[in-house]
Amino acid sequence: MKIPLSYCGEIHGWKLGEHNSWCKQSNYEIDTRVPLIISGAGVKAKGKTSDALTEFVDIYPTLCDMAGIKIPDYLQGISMKPLLTDPARTWKTAAYSQFLLGRFGVKARGVQNVERMGYAIRTDRYRYVEWFEWNKETGKPGAYLARELYDHKNDPDENVNIAEEVSSRKLVSQLSLQMQKGWRYSKPKS
Repeated sequence: MKIPLSYCGEIHGWKLGEHNSWCKQSNYEIDTRVPLIISGAGVKAKGKTSDALTEFVDIYPTLCDMAGIKIPDYLQGISMKPLLTDPARTWKTAAYSQFLLGRFGVKARGVQNVERMGYAIRTDRYRYVEWFEWNKETGKPGAYLARELYDHKNDPDENVNIAEEVSSRKLVSQLSLQMQKGWRYSKPKS
């Protein structure tokens, strides 16, 4: 991720109404993208940047790998150590996030007190989000509510939802399937 130092505050900044939200909690780029700087012994690409998709769940396995500690099998992240040698290498095809939108905010099905869970996938170009009613008793998603799709090439601030455009149908299907397959499906192939 190439981030000039002067932009670090904006990439993971406090929202003041963007996307009808306040604070730092959503599935949007403004909340989920953060600067990540790794340094230390074993970092061969010192001073280099990477556009690779990484996630916070990758930090612990990376630390284990760099310290020579066996990476536990139950972790959902993967070691970023290969990126610290070759930042330009092919890496994950997607990063994932999840956010519970409480019972406040936009009404769901005309009801104000419905909690919604949003599941998002971020590829090198797109962010795709699916929203479901959230069942607190079962801890599982209920009825499907809506979807969002943003093209970062044409809309880096995620202001134009293109999910329902006819030209997006195939892409929406592909991203929805990739999201359902989960993080293991998006791991580096090497």
